[in-house]
Amino acid sequence: MNTRNAILVSCLLLGAVNVVHADDDIGPGETEELLKAGTIKPIEQLNTAALSNHPDAMIGDTELENEYGKYVYKVELRDSAGQEWEVDIDASSGAVLADKQDD
Repeated sequence: MNTRNAILVSCLLLGAVNVVHADDDIGPGETEELLKAGTIKPIEQLNTAALSNHPDAMIGDTELENEYGKYVYKVELRDSAGQEWEVDIDASSGAVLADKQDD
């Protein structure tokens, strides 16, 4: 393999590793450990933050992810008018990072 191809393959592999680590779902066992350690807020508190701008909404899917070293709680909501919302919350602080209408 020539030098140019070796560099290209190395760059592609490094890019794939960054994609894998950029957005990792956290499983229930790890979530429990993070809660016990105080690393993330209780799920009930994160749900309350998600509903703060949509008090009439119902919570759908939720997931905890590690995005670039930050724990992000992602919540899908559906309000009484049937509109869907996606809310991202910093799971460590409880701050709402994004609140956008789902198309």
